[in-house]
Amino acid sequence: MAGVWPSRTLVISIDCPVARVYEFASNPENLPAWATAFVHSVRRMANDWVAETAAGPVAFRFVPRNELGVLDHFVRLPSGVEILNPMRVVQNGAGSEVLFTLFKSPEMSDAKFAVDVQMVERDLQTLKSTLEK
Repeated sequence: MAGVWPSRTLVISIDCPVARVYEFASNPENLPAWATAFVHSVRRMANDWVAETAAGPVAFRFVPRNELGVLDHFVRLPSGVEILNPMRVVQNGAGSEVLFTLFKSPEMSDAKFAVDVQMVERDLQTLKSTLEK
């Protein structure tokens, strides 16, 4: 990977304590409830989780649980390439900010990147509405 890829960090405020947001978002079994643009279902396989997506099954794993609110996760494409998706929940008063960074790889078109941005924005909005009920 040479050079710096373009990126976009998406942020959403959630009126919910950091610990609750982290617990919910870090549980792979909850992904189908809020990451609806990407994930239809999940299942455990060996050391990874597998998400059923519109593009087929995709393996993923979160970084180890931590006290810093880091929800980074790696997605392994069918080609074997692993992509890092940096994600974090931080305190904002009595609530939380969730930050998700998307990278635009050299092979990705601007149009595809724009679609991915919209999908993540929709998923973050779903996470917010789910946790603020």
